[in-house]
Amino acid sequence: MSDSCQRDRPITGHAEGMSRDFRFGVVGESIRSGTGLAETARRAEELGYDVLTLRDHFVTEPFGDQLAPMVALASAASVTSTLRLGTMVLSNDFRHPVMLAKEAATLDHLSGGRFELGIGAGWLREEYEAAGMPFDRAGTRVGRLEESLRILRSLLGGGKTAFEGEHYRIDGLTVFPRPGRRPPLVVGAGSRRMLGIAGRHADTVGILPRALPEGAISDEISERLPDTIARKVGWVREAAEGRDVELSMMVSPTFGSDPRRAAAKVAVTRGWGTSSAEAVLGMPSQFVGPPEHIAEQMLARRDRFGFTYYQISDEDMEEFAPVIPLLTA
Repeated sequence: MSDSCQRDRPITGHAEGMSRDFRFGVVGESIRSGTGLAETARRAEELGYDVLTLRDHFVTEPFGDQLAPMVALASAASVTSTLRLGTMVLSNDFRHPVMLAKEAATLDHLSGGRFELGIGAGWLREEYEAAGMPFDRAGTRVGRLEESLRILRSLLGGGKTAFEGEHYRIDGLTVFPRPGRRPPLVVGAGSRRMLGIAGRHADTVGILPRALPEGAISDEISERLPDTIARKVGWVREAAEGRDVELSMMVSPTFGSDPRRAAAKVAVTRGWGTSSAEAVLGMPSQFVGPPEHIAEQMLARRDRFGFTYYQISDEDMEEFAPVIPLLTA
């Protein structure tokens, strides 16, 4: 295998060993119309959020009906001026990397350099089967993603790209419009191999529970405990070999004056039982209590794990907003 993809290098961030600033994103999970998209995008910008992201699914479950992300984000760009736009995350199997690079470069150009390309290996078996697409074994899907990331880095970096791998062959292509700088690549990952790939090729890594072979995301409580998350972060750092990689997580805030009572509510709702309330309090993906307490938790978890980019559902956008100035002022 050979390619002319450029050597990985950080495009943003602080010097080695320094903490990044916090960023906050909204995942547009309840957007069903153009009007709703524009209203959510404008409101997210007004509230101080940094990014609006959209999912990439064409079946209703488990997140509800979704607009096509790339087209919808172009529309969102036209009604905002500072809000960044991202995908959370595209399934690599749905698009050839050359076509995706063309779309990403165009969207980045139309938005004034505000696009962030999030991509993953694909995991929802039901979706593949409904569309008549082969749901290959995990190793094959992950291998395709890694090749795609190498191609995307090169094309979106402005290079003339030649690549020959097991899944893709590119012969001397460039992309137009050429980005002023390469749009950041975001990879969501939960398994060791995926986290290693993300560490090597992504600018931002979203730490997730692992995907299961049957085509679902693990709901095991162990996937969400601090030691597991620390281990996953370690795999990313090891693979990054000193590159400055931003760490991200989709989080579920639960507000209330009593953090322990809020944690017990989460434990029961998720089916983990009230005895798991103490575990919920320590989960890096769970934030419970009043805004000031949540801000303190985020500072502590930045120190412990390195997370600085948090995403929340648009359904929590208004309630979570008071946390933002506590960490970005």
